[in-house]
Amino acid sequence: MRMIDLIQKKRDGEILSKEEIGFIVTDYTEGRIPDYQMSAFLMAVYFRGMTEDETIHLTMAMANSGEIVDLSGIDGIKVDKHSTGGVGDKTSLALGPMVAACGVPVAKMSGRGLGHTGGTIDKLESFRGFSTEMSPAQFVKNVNEIKISIIGQSKDLAPADKKIYALRDVTATVDQISLIASSIMSKKLAAGADAIVLDVKVGNGAFMEKEDDAIALAREMVEIGNGAGRNTIAIISDMNQPLGRAVGNALEVREAIETLAGEGDKELRELCLTLGSYMLLLARKADTTEEARVKLENSIRDKSALRKLAQFIEAQGGDSSPVFDTARLPSASIIQEIKSEVSGYVCGIKTSEIGLVSLALGGGRETKESVIDLSVGVVLSKKIGDWTESGETIAVMHGNDPDKVSQAARKLLDAYSFSDLPVEKPSLIKWILTKDGIHEISR
Repeated sequence: MRMIDLIQKKRDGEILSKEEIGFIVTDYTEGRIPDYQMSAFLMAVYFRGMTEDETIHLTMAMANSGEIVDLSGIDGIKVDKHSTGGVGDKTSLALGPMVAACGVPVAKMSGRGLGHTGGTIDKLESFRGFSTEMSPAQFVKNVNEIKISIIGQSKDLAPADKKIYALRDVTATVDQISLIASSIMSKKLAAGADAIVLDVKVGNGAFMEKEDDAIALAREMVEIGNGAGRNTIAIISDMNQPLGRAVGNALEVREAIETLAGEGDKELRELCLTLGSYMLLLARKADTTEEARVKLENSIRDKSALRKLAQFIEAQGGDSSPVFDTARLPSASIIQEIKSEVSGYVCGIKTSEIGLVSLALGGGRETKESVIDLSVGVVLSKKIGDWTESGETIAVMHGNDPDKVSQAARKLLDAYSFSDLPVEKPSLIKWILTKDGIHEISR
């Protein structure tokens, strides 16, 4: 087999076999195919696309390029949740304990963040002493005993994806649906879950800004997951404004705790209940999503989900006292209210700019070597559809550097737009995709 022939084949719109795709992935990962040939192949895929079978073959080849996590020692059906990412997305922090409290094993591999806020692991380190460093045996033991554990993502997980993505990033071939879907799903399949629930974000704070593109990506990933023998569903949720109110590591942890305590933001709670309902359904802990939702709501009402979060933190060496007293979380020295300069209804929020506000305050990483300030960020007081008087607080900024706070305040004000006319609040859950098709949620 010669790489030049396979480049030409894809360039001409022909379909590659499982063996041909396997050859490309293996030989590129092992250094036998040079970057310039792989770049040409990726560009051919960008313009010609891939069939459903080709995409599944690519995904499985990347998944099998490294370690396949063995979760067979964990009792029950393991359901993983993945979000395509957004601003203020702290869902896993509340969802994991809720689902675990209902008896579903949550065995999750997570990474650190690079961008406006930290990843799930960074946020969890708001609990002093918390660690994801443990042996596979301890990981399995924790899940079997308390139903939830989070471990750092293995460097050996889908190494082909890591190498191919780095090349896509510098060859303008990132935004191709089959390549995006296979990149995400190769890691999910390698992580060993029996079933997968996907949260695909859409809007100006998401990777997919247009609804049609988000649907196409979700459909592709659902097809890959089910084609690989994993029961997979996708929910498309709004990211035209931050999820919840808080953006910033410890601030997001606090909001997740408030959700588990039965308080906090209604949208965050609704997303957790929707995603969790499907996780319980796929894990066969409920016969319908309605039954699953009642179980999840009960886990909040009887505080079992809140206690599960504390149990999880303690099992991984952390101080769980902030679960019951959020004042013990890291806090900033400067807390500044940001006042609206105009009156009107909030008609738009540049969501990505809110993320950059958190980054400017020190809440994220600009490079892998950056050190995150867990205490900083912003809490929104006003969101789309809310009326605001001139001089009224639209957000509260948390920072430790006066100059950074001053600069970030201007960024935040510029991220808001206003209208004299009433504005409808955006719907959070837009579509649900299963192997049986797509269902639009009534607006």
